[in-house]
Amino acid sequence: MSNAYRIFHGGFGRIALLDMDEPLVPHAHSECHVLIKATGQNTYFSVRGRRLPLTDDTAVLVNAWEPHYYDHQAGVSESVILALYIEPRWLAALQTDLSTSARPDFFAQPCIELTPHMRRQADILIGEMLGFGPMPREKMESLLFDLLISIVEKHSDWHHLARLKAGTAGDFYDVRIRRGIGLILESAPGELDLDVIARQCGLSRAHFFSLFKKTTGMTPQMLANMGRMSSAFQWLADNRQGSLGNLAQELGFSEQGHFTRFFRRHIGAAPSQYQRVMDNYSP
Repeated sequence: MSNAYRIFHGGFGRIALLDMDEPLVPHAHSECHVLIKATGQNTYFSVRGRRLPLTDDTAVLVNAWEPHYYDHQAGVSESVILALYIEPRWLAALQTDLSTSARPDFFAQPCIELTPHMRRQADILIGEMLGFGPMPREKMESLLFDLLISIVEKHSDWHHLARLKAGTAGDFYDVRIRRGIGLILESAPGELDLDVIARQCGLSRAHFFSLFKKTTGMTPQMLANMGRMSSAFQWLADNRQGSLGNLAQELGFSEQGHFTRFFRRHIGAAPSQYQRVMDNYSP
């Protein structure tokens, strides 16, 4: 069973140290995503239709809005993974041109070799997360930014991207799909009616699904799940003693157990455990 050792949540996004021994469902995030092996067995993630190795010497890079999943192999022992989900607005506040981290073409390659310097930076952050007691915000954010900028400088043409028209995923899509994205994310949890949304976009259901998958790489339901998970993360940060039954109901699940399975299949840990090991750095 996969577990979360520690979670940092704040304006920077999320940093998670996860002990993974089971696969995840295909999913996406609105943040850019960096995956680095901490300890354990070499393993794999699937990004852009490719099975990519995560080893001591490699990292997997996932763009915002890009579908991916953890491709754990049955019978292989667990891997401890450092997972960074980085909020583009936080990066942009530190370096304006890094607003491009919201683009679905920010990282040129999904699998990179870690330099010895990057490896040391990651190991320092991992060591701090495994320590006892709280980690000062300034120290944590400094370690995080230094690691990210080392990777970005070598593996993203962010200066060039900043000279292009800035935008997030929706700016790259057919206007009908942009409208669909907005309608899906604005739908009340548990009340998503894709037939109605397709008609509001001027498309048949079949054409809407086909065009949505072609232009975003996601299904409409995957996007809706992304919105649900984002709401869950924020709720868990804001309600450390809150009832998970209330959260499940808010997100449109008929039973708390259904929500727990949904959450585990997307992040690898149960929401109750995520809640227990999270350090909240939100203002």
